[in-house]
Amino acid sequence: MIELTLLQLKRFFSKIEGRHNCWIWKAYRDKDGYGNITINKQPKRAHCISYELFKGEIPQGLQIDHLCRNTSCVNPEHLEVVTLRENLLRGDTYAANNIKKTHCPQGHEYNKANTYRDKNDGWYCRLCRRVAQQRYLQKQKVNQNY
Repeated sequence: MIELTLLQLKRFFSKIEGRHNCWIWKAYRDKDGYGNITINKQPKRAHCISYELFKGEIPQGLQIDHLCRNTSCVNPEHLEVVTLRENLLRGDTYAANNIKKTHCPQGHEYNKANTYRDKNDGWYCRLCRRVAQQRYLQKQKVNQNY
């Protein structure tokens, strides 16, 4: 749990703009938009400081998710402790977008019977794969007749 002096608290809150919806961090932000502040010569993420000040310690192995999707926000009401997996799946990431897919590009439903995973953990539609294999075999048969 973080403990700040009164001076550190004043400094922290002086770097926040707006107190109604999102509390926007106006000081240094990294390339991803996360606010940063140095406390006791240690760099800290501003949203983590805010969470600890208002809600408590961040459990080991968990991280903070911005429910508002604004990485510059330090409003504790917009912050939630989650696992890395949950945080990634909630975001606009490749993994999150893939896991939300319910049908293949040809419209076949992804379900246990119609989906398989390859050795690289990619997943594919069995119906489409079967059609592609039949096309390939047909092409091979035509090529052998020449």
